[in-house]
Amino acid sequence: MRWLVGWSSTAARALEPGSAGANGLDGETLHPVGSHLLWGDPDPLWAVGDWRPDEVRIVSADAQTRIAVLGLCGATDEQLRVGLFAARGGALRHLTAWPGSYTAVVQVGRRVTVCGDLAGARPVFHTPWADGTAYATAALPLADLVEANLDFGHLAALLATPDVPAALQDSTPYDGVRRVPPGHALILRAGAREVAGYEQVASLAVAAPAADPDRAVDAVRDALVEAVRTRLSAPRHVPDIDPGPVPGMGPAERRAARGMPVPGIGADLSGGPASGTLALLAAGLPGRPGTLLGHGTGAGERLLAVTFNDLAVPGREAEVERAGTLAANPRLHHVVVAGGEETLPYADLDGPLTDEPGPSLVTAARHRARLASGSADHFTGYGARQVLDAHPARLADLLMDRKRRHLVRPVAALAKADGSVLVPARVYGAARRLARTSYGAGVEVLAERLLQRRLDEPGGAVGASLAALTWARPGPAARWLTGEALAEVSVRLQGATHRSGVGPGQRPGDHRARAALARHAADLRILEQAAEIRLQRLHAPFLDNQVVRACRELPETLRVQPGARAAILRTVLEGAGVTDLPPGWGAPSHASAAASRTGLRVSADSLIALFDTPLLAEAGLVEARVVRKALRSAAQGEPLPLDGLADLVSLELWLRRLLSRRGTCWTGTPARTRAVPAGISPQRGALAAGG
Repeated sequence: MRWLVGWSSTAARALEPGSAGANGLDGETLHPVGSHLLWGDPDPLWAVGDWRPDEVRIVSADAQTRIAVLGLCGATDEQLRVGLFAARGGALRHLTAWPGSYTAVVQVGRRVTVCGDLAGARPVFHTPWADGTAYATAALPLADLVEANLDFGHLAALLATPDVPAALQDSTPYDGVRRVPPGHALILRAGAREVAGYEQVASLAVAAPAADPDRAVDAVRDALVEAVRTRLSAPRHVPDIDPGPVPGMGPAERRAARGMPVPGIGADLSGGPASGTLALLAAGLPGRPGTLLGHGTGAGERLLAVTFNDLAVPGREAEVERAGTLAANPRLHHVVVAGGEETLPYADLDGPLTDEPGPSLVTAARHRARLASGSADHFTGYGARQVLDAHPARLADLLMDRKRRHLVRPVAALAKADGSVLVPARVYGAARRLARTSYGAGVEVLAERLLQRRLDEPGGAVGASLAALTWARPGPAARWLTGEALAEVSVRLQGATHRSGVGPGQRPGDHRARAALARHAADLRILEQAAEIRLQRLHAPFLDNQVVRACRELPETLRVQPGARAAILRTVLEGAGVTDLPPGWGAPSHASAAASRTGLRVSADSLIALFDTPLLAEAGLVEARVVRKALRSAAQGEPLPLDGLADLVSLELWLRRLLSRRGTCWTGTPARTRAVPAGISPQRGALAAGG
């Protein structure tokens, strides 16, 4: 795991070597384990982990005016210098407008500014410490620093209302450690902290000006091409390590067998339009997208395209066939990774401790099997659905803008899927109610539903769309939580509505879409940590700031049309010169749900054993027998929400890994050489991080 960490104290001078810092700690010896100091006191900043040389850049105007950029950033040093001078005057948005995926930290005297991203894939966390504020791009190091307990109110909200910002607020699983919301920056002035937004949000009262669809799609194409080009043009500093002879294996097979990526550029390639679009864009741009001649696959300047063929789940033949057709491109080298029962969700639940819990923990081994055959720089299509598709609540946005005729096609598609002539009236009625409901009233309704345990929702595609036509809704795991846990989340929601200035200042569809994107980006971050392959970088260009901005300019009237995502990506490829796509390209895949159900059935016994004495029950969030019954029912084919069970299993796994952890992210004092959690007290006292 790679992260940066620093702090800003109220002290006006730097700590001298040997002087006593906060809490009696030596100001010179306290530092993160495995860190590299970027700049020193009085507001030090460290980079921690296996950062590549091209992923860490510092540009200085003088000793007290400098910018550090960590990650993949397409800005030149001169552009960073210009951005630094602009930030000195207080402008922030331009620091997030360069292509790539990165975190920017600006220091001007005793003022330190840390910019988060728009999606939430590169979050920023902070906590009070040493008469000031410590910040990091990971929450666990800050929890170690302040010896934080677990925040079970946050964990309850994570299960009950994962897509509701009013319930999660800015909390994390660690008490006292706070998260900077997407689209915001953390500003520290001599230790005093402020969280400020840098992105303009569309007004709830004023209709957005009509955007030209063709021009908006062209902007998405330009942003995606620039995002891909930035990755291709970045210097390669990954050593071509041959892991040693293995009988009957070539270099690429040996690296895959030992969990090491092939040097060069690769991409996921399947029937899905997002990953296929990135693969074709990367293969078509000038330069060297793939491996060097004589190394890895020996494919010359070809991009390594990886398709995962799940043999344990039927119905994948069409996707694999489409991927093979796409791989006929002379600049692609196609590799098919076959998966069996050992790669199903829930089959292998061993893994590293991640910064936070996330539902991807139950599928990490499955993704690791695919990524082990990938390249050192590997493109993925994660985030495309969230930034391109229309959330069902956007139908209410159209009604608010008096664009009723644009509801005809999406509602007709739902009616066709359901086969009922009553669907249009039901959908239109739900959209109209949402358009006339205030944000506070919508959150109050959810709080009351949780308190009364009214958690059942209609099933099917139409039912899911109707349930989504609200400001806030319960999560799929809420039905298995205890009444105490639901009541606690209800209180959090009621408190959010009673605060001054309540409301996101957005239309309901836009608000729901941003919340869904933030949750997806957070889970992708956890997946990267859980399925990490040494020396490999996963790239998700759809979550880059400039791509997210371009996608947000797509008119809602275009988004809501059936098949809009595939049509947009097809237009993007046509603009880049790719026109020969196989029949069925862009068709939605249901392989993930099928794999989850099969994996749950195969691993039912081990999952039930996991909940014999679960930590979640000890914390009062669930009753063990209720979860065991749900697992048995789902394994037998009962139509239960599988996403909710994945949330429960993932959180239980994460708690076990956290509470069995030894060590800390910091060094410098005997008290911090060993952090042994004391467990969960009956009062839900949570994690004792001190040794």
